[in-house]
Amino acid sequence: MSEIIQEVNKQMKNDKIIDEYRMKEKPNYIPQGNEEDIFMHAWRKRIPLILKGPTGCGKTRFIQHMAYKLHQPLITVSCHEDLTSADLMGRYLLKGDETIWQDGPLTLAVRNGGICYLDEIVEARNDTTVLMHSLTDDRRMLYLDRTGEVIKAHSDFMMVITYNPGYQSIRKNLKESTKQRFSSIVFTHPAEETETKIIETESGLAGEMSSTLAKIGSKIRNLQGYGLIEGASTRILVYAARLIKDGLHPRLACRTAITNTLTDDPQIMDSIEDIIRMFFENDQ
Repeated sequence: MSEIIQEVNKQMKNDKIIDEYRMKEKPNYIPQGNEEDIFMHAWRKRIPLILKGPTGCGKTRFIQHMAYKLHQPLITVSCHEDLTSADLMGRYLLKGDETIWQDGPLTLAVRNGGICYLDEIVEARNDTTVLMHSLTDDRRMLYLDRTGEVIKAHSDFMMVITYNPGYQSIRKNLKESTKQRFSSIVFTHPAEETETKIIETESGLAGEMSSTLAKIGSKIRNLQGYGLIEGASTRILVYAARLIKDGLHPRLACRTAITNTLTDDPQIMDSIEDIIRMFFENDQ
C-alpha cells in the first residue's frame, strides 16, 4: 500500500511540475504560410518535426504558438556543446540522507506528455542526439540506463527540434540517420507585408515606420553572401522598432540594433548604413 501511495504522490508532483510548462498567455504569432496546418497534421500522427531556418525568423515563437493552441506543455532545451545525456534524461541527487532520481526535461516530457523542443540541436554533442532515436520511430520509448527503466512515451508526447542550416558545417551537422526520423518545416524571413505586421504588433510602432523597417531588412538581406554572413533577422528589426518607439532617432536606433549587431567589418557596416540612409535621409 505504501508503494502505491508513493507512486500516486510522485505522479501528483510530476503533474504539478509539468503544469508549469504550459503557456499562460497567448503568444503573438502571425502565420507566414501553411506551417500551422502542417504542424497540426504532424501532431495528430505524432510525427516528430524539424523546424529549420535562419536566426530570428520566428521558429521558437511558432512552437510557443502551437503549444498554446494545443493546450500542451512546452519543455524547451537550449542545446550547447556541453549538454550531456544526464542533462536531458535526469540524474540521481542527494536529498538529506537519501539518494533520489530527478527526471531531466526530456524524461519529464516523455513520461507526462507535451512538446519537447530541442533548440539549435546541432550545437549538442552527438552522444546526446542519439537519445532521440528510440523516441522518433515506431518504438516511442526512452531507455534510462541509470535506473533500468524503459519508458513508453505518453500519448501526448511530441519531439520538435530546430536548427539554422546556414551555420551547418562538417563538425556541426545533423546526421542523416537522425534527420530521416523527422518531417521538416522550412522557415524563411517573412514576406515584407507579414514582417511589417510582426514589427508593428511586437513594438507598437506605427504601420508606416514598421513598413520602412521591413523594407530595410529586405534590402540588407541582399548583402548576404557578399561579405555579410547572415541577413537582418525579424528580431533585430523589432529591437530597432522598440528603440524608435521609445524616442531614439531612427538612424541611431537602426545603427544600434542592426548595423552594429550584424557585422564588425567597416566596409559592410558602410553598406548597411547606406541602405538605412536611403530611408532616413533627413535623420541624424
